[in-house]
Amino acid sequence: MSEYFRDIGNSVTTILTGMGITLRHFFNAVKRKGDAGIDDDNYFAQVDGLATLQYPKEAIPTPETGRYRLYCDISDCIGCKQCERACPIDCIIIETVKVTKDDLDVCGKTSGGQQKRFWVPVFDIDVAQCMTCGICVAVCPTECLYHTQVSDFSEFRRENMIYHFGNLSKLETEAKKKKAEEEKKAAPKPKPKPKPAPEVQPAEGG
Repeated sequence: MSEYFRDIGNSVTTILTGMGITLRHFFNAVKRKGDAGIDDDNYFAQVDGLATLQYPKEAIPTPETGRYRLYCDISDCIGCKQCERACPIDCIIIETVKVTKDDLDVCGKTSGGQQKRFWVPVFDIDVAQCMTCGICVAVCPTECLYHTQVSDFSEFRRENMIYHFGNLSKLETEAKKKKAEEEKKAAPKPKPKPKPAPEVQPAEGG
């Protein structure tokens, strides 16, 4: 019998404790919780208050070291495809076209001064598959590929999750391919190396 009343007492205590917490938050809602970002040391030490954010006008800031949406600065991409090869889930697709000699100046250089030798008509990243592991960023020699602080990039259509960073249109790509093929055909073919003369074996008993 005593156990029965003890359970009732525990239930009443639990209900009153929960209601006390609810009422405390209810009355504190007239105050606004502080604006410290999640990367601030005092984020969880702020005064209790209204914590609801008026999204999208308000949003909790993302930490600087966070890995979120990938971005490619195509003006610095040299078309080496190291990121495509390193990606463990194949969410990066790259196609390149060799730059002809008379187009080197047009193609330009990277911000680090390296001459670009490939057009990159296709540089697609499927962010729906990307698991933000950061391997592609680590292997990029020109640091043109990096994670941004954009953490909300939801879409209504699946195909909108594929981001295109190529630097040529389809017509330009066809023209550059044709030009590269013509240059390759016009290039002088290397002369075949002369075959070495066979070694003459000395006669026996000579």
